[in-house]
Amino acid sequence: MTRVVLDEAVQAKLRGVDEVEFVDRSGHKVGHFLSEKVYHRLLYDWANAQISDEELERRRRQPGGRSLEDIWARLQES
Repeated sequence: MTRVVLDEAVQAKLRGVDEVEFVDRSGHKVGHFLSEKVYHRLLYDWANAQISDEELERRRRQPGGRSLEDIWARLQES
């Protein structure tokens, strides 16, 4: 991801705003800005939509798997 450093004037315009549409001088859309709060909410909502609560419960009840201790031990070997 490209990082853009904002000057004080732009920072002031974005402060306290959750969503902004960026346009060029002719009014054509360039992109959108989402606050961290909105971005995380959208990401969380998207992730929740990928799998049902029933499927999560089914997977939780499946036998097998490894303990966290085993996983850490395996990672330390790598």
